[in-house]
Amino acid sequence: MKTFLAVILFSILFIGFESQSFAQNDDKLVVLYTNLGNIVIEFFPDDAPNHVSNFIKLVETEFYDKTLFHRIIPDFMIQGGDPNTKNNDENTWGVGGPKDSINAEFNNIKHNRGIVSMARAADPNSAGSQFFIVHKDSNFLDEQYTVFGRIVTQESFDTLDKIAAVKTKTKDIPVDADQVRIIKTEVVNRSEITNLLELGEPERTKSITSPLTGNQLYESQSLEITFSAPAGWLLQEPEKIDELTPDVVAVGPKIGPINPVISLTITNSNGKSLDELVVEKTEFLKNAVESGNLEIISQEKTIINDKDSYITNAQGTFQSNEQSFKVKFREVIISTPEKFYIFAYSNGIENFDDEISRFEESVNSFSILSEKIKEDSLLNVEEGGGCLIATATYGSEMAPQIQKLRELRDNTFLATKSGTAFITEFNQLYYSFSPTIADMERENPILKETIKIVLTPMLTSLSLLNHVDINSEQELLAYGIGIILVNIGMYFVAPTMIIYRIRK
Repeated sequence: MKTFLAVILFSILFIGFESQSFAQNDDKLVVLYTNLGNIVIEFFPDDAPNHVSNFIKLVETEFYDKTLFHRIIPDFMIQGGDPNTKNNDENTWGVGGPKDSINAEFNNIKHNRGIVSMARAADPNSAGSQFFIVHKDSNFLDEQYTVFGRIVTQESFDTLDKIAAVKTKTKDIPVDADQVRIIKTEVVNRSEITNLLELGEPERTKSITSPLTGNQLYESQSLEITFSAPAGWLLQEPEKIDELTPDVVAVGPKIGPINPVISLTITNSNGKSLDELVVEKTEFLKNAVESGNLEIISQEKTIINDKDSYITNAQGTFQSNEQSFKVKFREVIISTPEKFYIFAYSNGIENFDDEISRFEESVNSFSILSEKIKEDSLLNVEEGGGCLIATATYGSEMAPQIQKLRELRDNTFLATKSGTAFITEFNQLYYSFSPTIADMERENPILKETIKIVLTPMLTSLSLLNHVDINSEQELLAYGIGIILVNIGMYFVAPTMIIYRIRK
């Protein structure tokens, strides 16, 4: 049962990684010295260890010194951390950062007043150095941006209000830049700050809302599979080290002692039957069971999506960084003559049932592209939808082009009534022909490359909408018409002029 054990180790990796980071940085705070006052930040390393470590490292190297709060929107947030703001070229403000980016660590801390969260581009894993401090509760951002800290003194809140009140111009840039400059930054010990507020635990989404119940579509041409993962969960494709490494991992917001994890591992059957694999797995886990470290709760053979399958439920107690964690697992093996598709779900025992139904949705939605099974969930826009033609063109639902399309749809078009109406009408037309074209692309590499060449200019023009602020129906209409005119020029006017000149 090597794959099952690998899932256990993968889950414990999340436990150990977070606990270790908390022990390292729990007593470290950061002070931002500005012309309008000081801001003291404490961190949540248990929720966002990489972001905390990155932020502290940047402060220690004086990365933030002399930068500005370059984007200020009262009653929303103030944003800073761009090294480009050290110069006077305002056109470059908001796009700068370090060479390396950080993978998202979405968690369930609410974006309430005083929360410090990481700014990012359309790609969830594009955070670098830019951060923002929430001025007024902005819970529509929850679980979509990585919260990694909060301000913790009364002076910090007073300074936040002063910065949010400064006069701004186009693109929310402050009129008097020096007024909101971060003079210097400093890492200090908690004991050095004597006026800390007693804030208690940060408010989390679980306290007033239920977890997201929608789905996001994952489709990979290289793996020839598709399934739906829980909405809001971070999808990853780990580097394949060996056959035990999961091919796809979905990590959910941390509510209990560990993050819930759903993984899919694909292995070649090599002529082995499902029964033979089960016998091999049972024998492999025999020592762990006999030692008391693992308890097999149940095992049963069943049929899933018309395929022979095997379900195992187990639980165990595991040690990490001198802490003990009780973890429960479910593994589902879906068998085909050529391959075994092994889904696994892990979570803390007390929180296991919270997400089990969503794991079952992922398993039941699974299909193999080569068999041309098109489940209804692939076309359900309300559950996440799928850019089928673009996905087939770029090879994976995780491709940056696809993620940018989703970001544009969710954060721009669906934010307005006219945009929502347009997307609804567009989807009815799009899904009437897109599955057929996507199938043709998978069977014809030349067609796929041709469509990629045709799509690239349009996607480039659409990406322009990610760099403008759209706050009304009129602005969306104006920018939308502008993008349409740009595409007409690229696809029709320019080629016509070229052909005319050639003929002349």
